[in-house]
Amino acid sequence: MKDLIIVGAGGQGRETVQLVRDINRNTSEWNLLGFLDDREELLDKQVMGFPVLGDLNKLADSPYNQAYFICAVGDSLVRLEIVGRMKEIQPACAFATLIHPTAVIGDRIHIGEGTVICAQCVVTTNIRIGDHVLVNYCSSIGHDSALEEGVTLLPGSRISGGAILGQSCSIGSGAVVLPGIDIGHGAIIGAGAVVNRSIPSWSTAVGVPAKVIKSHNKNWQVL
Repeated sequence: MKDLIIVGAGGQGRETVQLVRDINRNTSEWNLLGFLDDREELLDKQVMGFPVLGDLNKLADSPYNQAYFICAVGDSLVRLEIVGRMKEIQPACAFATLIHPTAVIGDRIHIGEGTVICAQCVVTTNIRIGDHVLVNYCSSIGHDSALEEGVTLLPGSRISGGAILGQSCSIGSGAVVLPGIDIGHGAIIGAGAVVNRSIPSWSTAVGVPAKVIKSHNKNWQVL
């Protein structure tokens, strides 16, 4: 079994514990050591039966040099920011890729490091999924699509064939991206939206059909 540490002991971290348990029922692949989290109030506490081992600086400790890590933070930008900090602290940091046993993964699929694919997802064929992507449960990704680094698909997202999702964009629960659509870097698609035209970077789009309602910068400040 390979040692694994989850970074982030919040809701996404707890869901990741359950994902690891589901994987281990089939393969006994991961030995979950616990969590890293910067919140002082969690230090030495238990979360779902696993200890919070310390903050990110623990990455430099020799007992964890052989462990794999997964950044379990739901927000795309925050997740990539934390990953960047992890690499600064420990350049040799190794990231796990976690795929739920009920996910359907087709042929000619590239899945990057640090990516999580949850229960009941479908990834069809000829698809590129970048590093540190979160594909939440019951989502689907159609043929010839590409998801760049740090993309988040919230539960029940539907990504049609040939769509391109830019770095750190977020697709809301139940949203549908129609074939061949480009979603720009850092864009946010609201829950239940139907996207029938490309969406520019750093914008928020909602509704049916989806319309841009505001633009923001990398700090979520409205422009």
